[in-house]
Amino acid sequence: MPLATTGELVDHAAAAGSAVASFNVITLEHVEAVIAGAESVNAPVVLQVSENAVKFRYGRLLPLARAAVAAAERAAVPVALHLDHVQSDALLRQAPDAGFGSVMYDAARLPYAENLAATRAAVDWAHARGLWIEAELGEIGGKGGTPPLDAHAPGARTDPDQARAFVADSGVDALAVAVGTTHAMTTRTATLDHGLLERLSATLDVPLVLHGSSGLPDTELTAAVGSGIAKVNIGTALNVAMTGAIRDFLAAHPEAVDSRGYLTVGREAMTRAVADIIATLTAR
Repeated sequence: MPLATTGELVDHAAAAGSAVASFNVITLEHVEAVIAGAESVNAPVVLQVSENAVKFRYGRLLPLARAAVAAAERAAVPVALHLDHVQSDALLRQAPDAGFGSVMYDAARLPYAENLAATRAAVDWAHARGLWIEAELGEIGGKGGTPPLDAHAPGARTDPDQARAFVADSGVDALAVAVGTTHAMTTRTATLDHGLLERLSATLDVPLVLHGSSGLPDTELTAAVGSGIAKVNIGTALNVAMTGAIRDFLAAHPEAVDSRGYLTVGREAMTRAVADIIATLTAR
């Protein structure tokens, strides 16, 4: 089917009191697993390619993007393509021609005024080309930097009043909020600031996005959706599933040299993880 857009999937999920799952993909196996997992539970899904993934692919966006578009167009469920955590304006400008319908423009590392100015410029450029655009306010940990971002440091979390002004002045279509999650967590032990999330949901009139969601147990994911999160980003959970399955396969088959053997079990593990996460987000 034709590519869906992130905006329409998020709006539909928000209207239904649910959230759309958005998975970061690095390889073709990631792409295939995300679509297969979504098809197994008959749910729409977003494929996300981050700026870091583009750097891993020798700085070339098109090879993975073209593969993702081809796979999405052959999917049995609606699939959208989203460019994630973009800091490079040059990369932002490649999004429309590469098949992306949305971008997360990440200037959250900058002081507030600079974040707002950079995001406003990105929004103006993106909206003129029909792109839905997400931004971030606050400090969601695990992104590196000097010093590294700390999701629990004083002042790190998104302030509702500041967020209201930021959304109004920037014109963004959605906002990623800092409410206690951390990127790249390999254990599901994080907890959310539920009171803050509820205040943000009551204050803002754009969909809220949760980054760093791999570190949340199912109960926290369910509660986040109940408090107004409409888009949930998942990345590390897929890598944990894939790497664990490949480790087990190679331990049991030390003679293996054909990459299809271990990539198959890795892809299957990611497919199961995708299905489980989507089922959690939509179980209401």
